[in-house]
Amino acid sequence: MSRQPLSLPQLSISPLDQGLKAALQAKIDNKTKPRGALGQLESLALQLGLIQQSLTPVLQRPAILVFAGDHGVVEEGVSPYPQEVTRQMVMNFLAGGAGINVFTRQHGMRIKVVDAGVAHVFPAHPELIRAKVGMGTHNFSKMPAMSTQMCDQALINGYRLAQMEAAAGTNVMGFGEMGIGNTTSASAIVAVLCQLPVAQCVGRGTGLDDAGVMRKAEVIRQAMARHQVDNTDPLAVLATFGGFEIAMMVGAMLGAAEKRVALLIDGFIATAALLVASRVAPAILEYCIFAHCSDEAGHQLVLQQLGARPLLNLGLRLGEGTGAAMAYPLVQAAVNFLNEMASFESANISRQDAS
Repeated sequence: MSRQPLSLPQLSISPLDQGLKAALQAKIDNKTKPRGALGQLESLALQLGLIQQSLTPVLQRPAILVFAGDHGVVEEGVSPYPQEVTRQMVMNFLAGGAGINVFTRQHGMRIKVVDAGVAHVFPAHPELIRAKVGMGTHNFSKMPAMSTQMCDQALINGYRLAQMEAAAGTNVMGFGEMGIGNTTSASAIVAVLCQLPVAQCVGRGTGLDDAGVMRKAEVIRQAMARHQVDNTDPLAVLATFGGFEIAMMVGAMLGAAEKRVALLIDGFIATAALLVASRVAPAILEYCIFAHCSDEAGHQLVLQQLGARPLLNLGLRLGEGTGAAMAYPLVQAAVNFLNEMASFESANISRQDAS
């Protein structure tokens, strides 16, 4: 069975209270449109109303948290990029030059970059949160990526960070990541927890050729055979194959959902983190908005496992939270039509079923 993180408070993530559902649905159906004509925006408006327990939900201080960490498994040649790119990209985030910076600026979202475990010591920066657990994980092809204690510390750091953001007023939070080698970790986590063939979970990551994809899959298969981790213990799977940034995302997702924050789930890595979180607290899925289906091989499979219906399918595979940022205007649209669109009565428009 899954264990509770050693120092994490007893989680209290409750299923959404359905008491307002009928009133919310009536309000949605009474807008000046045919029933269901706004498709997924209607179900999204209903979900946001239930999360906030309000007929007039609002979005406050939208934020993207980008968690960064290095991975020891890069030693096995699972990425065409060197490990130092993680550090370089964190500096790019802080300079405002990355894709996620562009999209968060465009949509008026805040961004915080979290050093979960990059193999570099960064100077202080107003947008950098220093929460480092270690200078990168161990090479999981040879030993578990992190100890139980390190995994717990990453979970706790993420949990506290999300709770602080929620306490400051953020009620919609996106999750992104940066870490050379982290698609290998995510593929291993998904393969183990979902009991899927490794070959179905492994993709090109940052641009592997066919031989590189085969190499990545073989590294994961050998590590799975070496560790024989219990697939009913998601935190053991996380500690064995994960990254510090993935573990910290798990904690942050749990902490945000506990505070009734809407979670914007990005691509493959973030969804692998959510998979772990959902095995710890299944009700978290009711707080999740799935931004997109990425072009990474295993993402569609894990979305299916979670019963998710992503908003976008643009062939993205950048990570960083870019898909979550691009989906945010749709979240705004759902709230705006619910709050601002005229009703049949207010607009003096006859209903379809009027005699």
